[in-house]
Amino acid sequence: MDIFHIGLPRTFLGVKNDEKKARYVVLSSPYEGTVSYGTGTKRGPDAIIAASRQVETYDIGLARDFAGCGIYTADELEVSHSTPEKNCAYVQEAVEAVLKEGRVPVLLGGEHSVSVGAFNAVAKLKKAGDVSVLHLDAHADMRDEYEGTKCNHACAMRRCREKLHAVSVGIRSYSEEEAQEIKGQKCDVFGVEFDEGAVLKRLRKDVYITIDLDVFDPSECPGVGTPEPGGMGWGAVVSLLEKVCKEKNVIGFDVVELAPIPGQHVSDFLAARLIYRLICRIEANRE
Repeated sequence: MDIFHIGLPRTFLGVKNDEKKARYVVLSSPYEGTVSYGTGTKRGPDAIIAASRQVETYDIGLARDFAGCGIYTADELEVSHSTPEKNCAYVQEAVEAVLKEGRVPVLLGGEHSVSVGAFNAVAKLKKAGDVSVLHLDAHADMRDEYEGTKCNHACAMRRCREKLHAVSVGIRSYSEEEAQEIKGQKCDVFGVEFDEGAVLKRLRKDVYITIDLDVFDPSECPGVGTPEPGGMGWGAVVSLLEKVCKEKNVIGFDVVELAPIPGQHVSDFLAARLIYRLICRIEANRE
């Protein structure tokens, strides 16, 4: 018996990799260079892919199985151990390549700074006036600089808003500096309690979604770098995302800041399920 032909491929959902037929390209950037509290985000992408192979691919709400819609898991991206800016350049190059092919990038982090590379790619290839970034997070990430770099995970949305319109949801923690910047820029920032319609009205026709998993309450997703009490529940997050997928054109998304807890798989599985749920809704609303 050839043990190397037993089991599922080491791909998202365990589906066969077929780059030519892919509509969705899963990119992994296991970068962890500017974390300021909990560690382990570099193991996030691998944990998500491992957990995804346990996800039932029949979507009950849509009464369909989307596993064959065309999901390609690319090789892990090169990681720079020199500067976060260099790592963002690697991410930008990869996301640009996917967008240029008319496919949907699905970026797995790593810490939130990897998203800056995706923002840069979107800003370069899309008309800024047509695009919004939907940002789900516990933290505003609006510092101009943190711990010696402007590409820190705590600066991700400051860099984003320099190039793209953004709407933040689930925010419940930020500094005085960030509060002043949010007020000065009149940023669209919503807390845990919000009106979905108001969020949707602020989003432009094309939407890139960035999800820091600490947007969830720690009781539902404890495996994150910086857990913050009083977070959103699964139902609220999914409800908003499903409406966005139905009413807008989602051009790509990322899920970041998973810090797997050894021996526990709740957070890993939640992330994998969330990613597949998004793919299903994007796919259903493209048809």
